[in-house]
Amino acid sequence: MRASFVISEVITGLRRNVTMTVAMILTTAISLGLLGGGLLVVRMIDKMSVIYNDKVEVTVYLTKDVSAENDTLVNGKAGPGCSTQECTALRTQLENDPAVESVVFESRAQAYKRFQEIFAAQPELLKLARQESLPASFQVKTKDPNRSDVIKQTYSGKPGVDTVGDQADFLKRFFGLLNGIRNATFAIALIQAVAALLLISNTIQVSAFTRRTEVGIMRLVGATRWYTQLPFLLEAVVAGVVGAILGTLGLFGAKAWFLDKVLAGPISAGIMPPIDSLDVILVSPWLLLSAIVISAFTGYVTLRLYVRH
Repeated sequence: MRASFVISEVITGLRRNVTMTVAMILTTAISLGLLGGGLLVVRMIDKMSVIYNDKVEVTVYLTKDVSAENDTLVNGKAGPGCSTQECTALRTQLENDPAVESVVFESRAQAYKRFQEIFAAQPELLKLARQESLPASFQVKTKDPNRSDVIKQTYSGKPGVDTVGDQADFLKRFFGLLNGIRNATFAIALIQAVAALLLISNTIQVSAFTRRTEVGIMRLVGATRWYTQLPFLLEAVVAGVVGAILGTLGLFGAKAWFLDKVLAGPISAGIMPPIDSLDVILVSPWLLLSAIVISAFTGYVTLRLYVRH
């Protein structure tokens, strides 16, 4: 089989049906770009899971009276800290709990100081807050982040406890939101992929129809079925590869011109991990492989079902 002949036939086929070829490439690029976006969301979720699972804490908020009795830095002077019977008993319970790794007491004064640091850029909000409105609390780190709900169930309603806040609840909702975005992206990518498959199939059929006379003559002089059909198959694969390249370039562009700017705040604050160029590079081989497999499979099925020469 002469490679030069096959290559020339592929180029001829792509040029002859240029509008359908461009539509096929663009549809494939959009589909693979969305697939790549979903994969980047998956990588972001994995990174965030690693970051936050080690930082998940349960906050045991104390009642107003216990918070006031165990305040520190009252009027600029050091107070008693966690020294009353109710507070120390609760702290001892937490420290002796086999599910707890560490316990840190935070007084109202310390909570108010942290509040001022967090919202230093919003003076109008600082004017509304008072130290007396913030409760003292225990910051509890569990040995197993997935079992933080046990601490919440155990200590809710205990003497001196107002409420128990579980950061894992927020993270579950947050990761649920990210998973929803990922699933929506994959769903749209699937719809686009179906459109790309139909375009690939139609392009191959049109290309084979326009060259039916040439193919018929080649078969009469002894050319095998694979020899005559390989150019059509390669047309689909080439279009798919070009679509994968455009989809990857689109991901780089979306990262540089959109994501890096929109997520600049959360990334700089350490809330979300950045999407690096390396992430896009690691995703791109999957896009290329998907393009080759889908294009080749669709082309093969189309040739077997619709092209008889």
